[in-house]
Amino acid sequence: MKSVISVDIPQNPYDVVIAQDAIDHVGAWLSNHEQPLVKPGQKLLVVSNPVIFRHYGDRLVQSLESVGYQVSTCILPAGERYKTLRSIQKIHDAAYDAKLERKSAMVALGGGVIGDMTGFAAATWLRGIGVIQVPTSLLAMVDASIGGKTGVNHPQGKNLIGAFHQPKLVVIDPQVLKTLPPREFRAGMAEVIKYGVIWDAELFAALEQTDRLDQYRYVEGELLQMILTRSCQAKAEVVAQDEKESGLRAILNYGHTIGHAVESATGYRVVNHGEAVAIGMVAAGKLATALNLWSRDDDQRQYQLIEKTKLPTAIPSQAGAEALIALLQGDKKVEDGRVRFILPKAIADVFITDQVSNQDIRPVLAAMTTP
Repeated sequence: MKSVISVDIPQNPYDVVIAQDAIDHVGAWLSNHEQPLVKPGQKLLVVSNPVIFRHYGDRLVQSLESVGYQVSTCILPAGERYKTLRSIQKIHDAAYDAKLERKSAMVALGGGVIGDMTGFAAATWLRGIGVIQVPTSLLAMVDASIGGKTGVNHPQGKNLIGAFHQPKLVVIDPQVLKTLPPREFRAGMAEVIKYGVIWDAELFAALEQTDRLDQYRYVEGELLQMILTRSCQAKAEVVAQDEKESGLRAILNYGHTIGHAVESATGYRVVNHGEAVAIGMVAAGKLATALNLWSRDDDQRQYQLIEKTKLPTAIPSQAGAEALIALLQGDKKVEDGRVRFILPKAIADVFITDQVSNQDIRPVLAAMTTP
């Protein structure tokens, strides 16, 4: 099975290719165009982490070298806490050592952290060189690798330092999910559920009809291809309409406003990004219910789907309601001192509002916090 999804951004269109054994064909897809995305013979810097590179690095490098690319590598530690400017400097140092030029490119082989950092390093090296995304986690496949958001964390908040830098190509190989730990697979499913709530009622219904969603082995074959294709299609459609998040694209942050605050309040060590998004979606649903914006039935449907995926639905005790409210004020989506929330009205129908007060948020957060 192979799917090709076009991300039709006016100045920077590109394809998302979803195919079995895709890692073995990255070099061919980069070079096999009338106008190659990166001309064979150019220098490429592959950025990855030790675990991912051990599984898939040789295959990717072989794919690139087989069509004539000059390949160097930069291996960074795994984990959200390394998503810092110090890591970007390491990528820049590797780019300097490899003598990358303006027609060179970086290749991100890894999850969302590697993808975000590689994209930002590419955006800022020689004032911008190409980047190719080869995501290896479900979360990165359906979300982080598409749309051109790149960046790193600041000590006071997530993704506060960054740039928009669209990739030249996104290559998704579903088979690499076999080596993804179950917890990371569940984290990606949080973003998949998000697409169902904000954009795609059919996807949401298909997830509801599936017995198990918490591990790769229960979601193989046609359903996995559908999950990847429809999630990527949803992201592509939204991003094509609003590349720089001036309006519609903000709906992709559903669950992220409170989710990012939970991550930050717990030092990025208690919950991972997908788990935080799940908690954030539960909070957004409960907030919308309290404000009579959507039905208790839809709220229950969302809650049950998140629970079925075995994602957390409560705020960890390390993140108190008042600490979260303080962190929300530092969110990069704040405008004129008002926090922008994405709240649901129905399955596949959400809206953006800055009319939510701390008095509205506080009881929801307090009720969700574990003792």
